[in-house]
Amino acid sequence: MTIQKYSVNQYPVQHILTWVQSGEIAIPEIQRPFVWDSTKVRDLLDSLYQGYPVGYLIVWQNPSVRLKDGSISKGKRILIDGQQRVTALMTSILGYEIIDKNYRSIKIKIAFNPIERVFEVSNSAIQKDPRWIADISKIFDKDFKLHQFVQNYTTNNNMNDFDTIYESIESLRGIVNNPIGFIELSSDLDIDTVTEIFIRINSSGVVLSQADFAMSKIAVSEKYQGNQLRKAIDYFCHLATKPESYNQLFQNDKDFTNTEYFKKMIWLKDDKEDIYDPSYTDMLRVAFTSKFKRGKLQDLVALLSGRDFEKRQYFEEIAEQSFNLLREGVLDFMNENYFKKFIMIIKSAGFVDSSMIRSQNALDFAYILYLILREKNMNQASIEQLVRKWFVLSVLKSRYSSSPESQFDIDIRRINDNPVEYINNVIEAELSDAYWNIGLPQQMDTSVAFSSAFNVFLAAQVKMNDKGFLSKDITVKDLIELKGDVHHIFPKNYLKKQGYDRGMYNQVANYVIAQSEINIAIGDKEPSVYFQEVIEQCKTKKLKYGAITETEQLYENLKMNCIPLEILNENYIDYEEFLKERRKLMSEKIKKYFYNL
Repeated sequence: MTIQKYSVNQYPVQHILTWVQSGEIAIPEIQRPFVWDSTKVRDLLDSLYQGYPVGYLIVWQNPSVRLKDGSISKGKRILIDGQQRVTALMTSILGYEIIDKNYRSIKIKIAFNPIERVFEVSNSAIQKDPRWIADISKIFDKDFKLHQFVQNYTTNNNMNDFDTIYESIESLRGIVNNPIGFIELSSDLDIDTVTEIFIRINSSGVVLSQADFAMSKIAVSEKYQGNQLRKAIDYFCHLATKPESYNQLFQNDKDFTNTEYFKKMIWLKDDKEDIYDPSYTDMLRVAFTSKFKRGKLQDLVALLSGRDFEKRQYFEEIAEQSFNLLREGVLDFMNENYFKKFIMIIKSAGFVDSSMIRSQNALDFAYILYLILREKNMNQASIEQLVRKWFVLSVLKSRYSSSPESQFDIDIRRINDNPVEYINNVIEAELSDAYWNIGLPQQMDTSVAFSSAFNVFLAAQVKMNDKGFLSKDITVKDLIELKGDVHHIFPKNYLKKQGYDRGMYNQVANYVIAQSEINIAIGDKEPSVYFQEVIEQCKTKKLKYGAITETEQLYENLKMNCIPLEILNENYIDYEEFLKERRKLMSEKIKKYFYNL
């Protein structure tokens, strides 16, 4: 017989709001930006007024924890679905202020017209119109006197129909008695099961991540100041992306500005770097993995709940230790010195622009590795070299693209034991001669724009200070930072006429970074034509494609862009042979680059 791990009930809106106010139900999102448009709040009120269903709320019972004195503390219920709806009701009915997407404290005022029985988002015109109740929260105030209000309303609107208006407003007040579906999940359920239930019940198809559960768990922990920790994570990620929001945050949350967290992130207000703009998932993952030496975020939720994995019970001491350790990890993540030195290492590997980084997981683990090696007091030069090599290996081999948490878990445990030995062993196993000579060329047999291998190739060109295609002075680094063109060596339209499809003419080995003027000048000309013109340019010194005027400069440019010199032959038209040869040359360049990191 299957034991039911949840209960389904119906409760009046008033009951649920009372539970939230008393703290019996914790809303993790209450201090995060409210993402609903005001019209959705209006529509929710209208649905309740009309008696329409408004969906289920889902809460997850926190496990009971054994306290230091041996007593048991029953865990709170965390609202994991329905936060926007409950928050909408709290601001519109109870008049609570909420945080908008710009981190400003606002109150969403919903207006009601008792004559027409319609709702609207309050505005200045409505506030001047006596037919409208400009803010319905006044109707729900405990001191509200309905009879007196209706008398004043009918007088102000020259009406005699007291009963109709009375009934209309009484119906509005009655929406707090309307039921909402309430699903309570048992504390015995693991996160994967809760996630599955959530997905099946949630009609909008929203998927909760392990990070969402962790953030919820952090936010509702009053005892260990989880709300401040939650804010620190949210605010840091927001400022990293939008430093111009600093003044708003400073003005809108004076309490938080006095915390240690805020002092650690002030530097972001002047930060213009976008190589690593972390999400809260990235920040949690790095802080957790670097401090707990574990890679699976579901373990973080369990530890913050106080779980003893061996005894399979929950203890306050473990919860306290876990919050303290996570706090240390978050502060380390935000540390200006650590963060900027890490970015410097990534850029020193040739990844000078965010467009070159397609794997956030690889970046996350590289930062984890940096923090771990610092913790082990390794010298800075060795840290830089190991982090560069591990990051490039991770990108080349797409190490964290499939089951990233499992790979994080494996890597962090082994790196923590002996980082140098493990990293060298992985390099030897993953980047053998067979990979450089066969695997990597095959990996570049693709038309995926900006594949991992092509991005590493560009990083190698940046690191080696290579010039752009047919450029004398302009470097690949310059062109990447200025968003230069990705040029087809064999022009796309030329190859189309030869019968090649998209998968062939957009091959990675047909790409180079070039100045826009050079790209435009080449147009659709086949290589046998425009390269002969470049050779002629070297003879006559009359510029047509870039500024190269010496044959040796041309040869050198082709070599640094891994273009076989045979392409200069007047009758060279073998496109497929060109692709094979260039893949080999690109692989050789990447190999040389890697071992010089």
